[in-house]
Amino acid sequence: MLQLKSIGTPLVLILTLFTLAGCDQAEKSAQQMLDQAAQSAKQAIDDTNKAAQQALSEAIGSEGHKPEGTDNKEHAQEI
Repeated sequence: MLQLKSIGTPLVLILTLFTLAGCDQAEKSAQQMLDQAAQSAKQAIDDTNKAAQQALSEAIGSEGHKPEGTDNKEHAQEI
């Protein structure tokens, strides 16, 4: 029985270390996936912003003047 205890303790410690190493690797993989997801989300937001800016620019028109009502801000505050 003494031999079983002397072999069992290092075996348990080794298995624990392998488990911890596996958890560390899983954590790194999860972090990489989260980073990739965040990068994809940022790219989608940037693309959406670019499309919205372009749509706004087209809505304003090629003359480059602002739609009526946007310049009245100063007049409305003079009341």
